[in-house]
Amino acid sequence: MANDLKGTLNKLAQADGFIAASLVDIESGMTLGSIGGGEKFDVEVAGATNSTVVKAKLRAAEALGLDDKIEDILISLTSQYHLIRLLPDRPNIFVYMALNRQQSNLAMARLLVTDATNGLKL
Repeated sequence: MANDLKGTLNKLAQADGFIAASLVDIESGMTLGSIGGGEKFDVEVAGATNSTVVKAKLRAAEALGLDDKIEDILISLTSQYHLIRLLPDRPNIFVYMALNRQQSNLAMARLLVTDATNGLKL
């Protein structure tokens, strides 16, 4: 069943330890939609700056001649996980999700991101 952007973001917000999530255009860094965040966590800034991380990893994979695709990138901070997942059917867009490390289950969060983005229609 196809998901719309709002429905997808609402599903992501159900993750244990959820802080914020967004869908971001890799090339421009523009946020297509977001949920969560607040004064202490600007989800749009996080998405835009992490587009640089994604572009760097894509360049690195190309430079190494890897015949493979990036599924996700994990950044582990002392208090947070930042999960970046490239959409398989829309390689120019990624999901960015920040989680409280103490309250979240990383494996479940990865499954949730995959499930929430299946059939996403933008």
